[in-house]
Amino acid sequence: MAGEIFRTRLDKSGGRIRLITLGLFLIYAGIGGRLILLGLSREPPQTLKTAADDAISGARPDLLDRNGEILATDIKTMSAFAEPRRIIDKDEAVELITAVLPDVNAKELRERLSSKKGFVWIKRQVTAKEQEEIFHLGLPGVGFLPENKRVYPNGPIGAHVIGYVDKDNIGLSGMEKYLDSQSLTDPHVAGFSVDPAALKPVRLSLDLRVTHALRDELEWGLERFRAKAAAGAIMDVNTGEVIAAESLPDFDPNDPGDMKDPKVINRLTVGVYEMGSTFKALTLAMALDSGKVTLGSRVDARENLRYGRFTIHDFHATHRVLSVPEVFTHSSNIGAARLALMIGVQGHQAFLRKAGLLDRMRTELPESAEPLIPKRWSELNTMTIAFGQGINVAPLQAMMAVAALVNGGRLMTPTFLIRDPAEALTQSRRIISDQTSESMRYLMRANATHGSAGLANIPGYYAGGKTGTAQKNFHGHYSNDKVFTTFMAIVPADKPKYLYMAIYDDPQGLPSDGGYHTAAYNAGRVTGRLIERIEPLLGVPPSSEPPVQPFPMNARLGYGGDADRIGKE
Repeated sequence: MAGEIFRTRLDKSGGRIRLITLGLFLIYAGIGGRLILLGLSREPPQTLKTAADDAISGARPDLLDRNGEILATDIKTMSAFAEPRRIIDKDEAVELITAVLPDVNAKELRERLSSKKGFVWIKRQVTAKEQEEIFHLGLPGVGFLPENKRVYPNGPIGAHVIGYVDKDNIGLSGMEKYLDSQSLTDPHVAGFSVDPAALKPVRLSLDLRVTHALRDELEWGLERFRAKAAAGAIMDVNTGEVIAAESLPDFDPNDPGDMKDPKVINRLTVGVYEMGSTFKALTLAMALDSGKVTLGSRVDARENLRYGRFTIHDFHATHRVLSVPEVFTHSSNIGAARLALMIGVQGHQAFLRKAGLLDRMRTELPESAEPLIPKRWSELNTMTIAFGQGINVAPLQAMMAVAALVNGGRLMTPTFLIRDPAEALTQSRRIISDQTSESMRYLMRANATHGSAGLANIPGYYAGGKTGTAQKNFHGHYSNDKVFTTFMAIVPADKPKYLYMAIYDDPQGLPSDGGYHTAAYNAGRVTGRLIERIEPLLGVPPSSEPPVQPFPMNARLGYGGDADRIGKE
């Protein structure tokens, strides 16, 4: 009997085998289906290691100024995290943690701790004291991870150029964002983290000392003239390097706050404005380079210039025929308009496009704006654009064009990185001749001695310059009392090295200046202070004697070799 109990029934074994096979198939099918679902899931289960690798901030290279001074660097900090699955009493944990970290939102923390994730942040970048207090709470599932924190030792100095990062060390603006776009930061994939020391520092063209001085003087003018905003820059005209750039109001990249505030934009590259009479430099350069006009030509400014129902007049009317240098030094709207008409609409457009003023200017900074140009460009547009009305460009874009007018005629896109003269030359393109460029230097020097740029005529530096006062346009109508002022100056005028620019939005006139709020009294005065303060920082001492034969080509053509004598010619 016992033998029959344990004897295998061959007639039933096939069914049993099929049943076992089916069971195994269902088990493996379930496991396979689960693996497929996990593979397709957007939030795969996290281990602490993979979660931490994904979450902690990547390293970034140091940003240095042109002299090696640190503008931005990484430091190691600790951040508090939690493993929700290991926390036994979540309400108690929230109560204890928020008692130590009162700035952590209790409701949000409770939601994070109640999630099914394997890793959540409690607070990024805690202080040493906070770390110690959390540690002594003795909460299971709560720990710390080292992270990279970006710090900016100089606070707001150069902030719009340097930019800032978020808590994950990802660049959000300025050169910080440029680093990410060029893959110059830690690629930071799971399991891969780079020590900041292993990343090669990036040198910017900025000079920290000069940038500090620029910001300081712009701020002085902002307060003195009760303006809404200010900006300025200093450019090496032979390389296109931006030595200093500031826009006020600015921000501290260590704590940038609300960067959506329209008042805190980089007015040098993001704002577009009518640049006023600084455009007359372009108009005269265009006319001189065409061969239709010389420095000895005469322009009729006896009467206002009428075009249909529009009338163009001069701010300081002379009511006489002007020489070309006088058109510049008297800043004659009538003279500039007549010179532009000699070139014609198409020629005018072609020249401004060649000068880089009709297209968006691209630099390393990701923030830039498109110029606002007339949709239908008529003769009237050419007449008004000739003196800086009816076209809006970024101030740094206008600065780029003026630099080409004085550096021998070569247009160079501005750069915020180190660039040597040979590299700059290969990347440049000629827009005017050497002769025209010397004539423009001559005119800018003449404007410092006999025109509106007198406040920038600092003894010993042989500066030249041009003012620009643009009435602000509100809904198609120009205001009589609100202006946007610009001043550009070259130092030295005979062989320029640096181009200075200062701009003010809605400056107020002072009683000591007769109530005038035009560029000469605010942007011009600040530029003069900049030249006097910054040239020594750049290693340029004042000279006791003016240069001998500063404009030799003009002298050979009989137009005078010294702009200081323009009033006698």
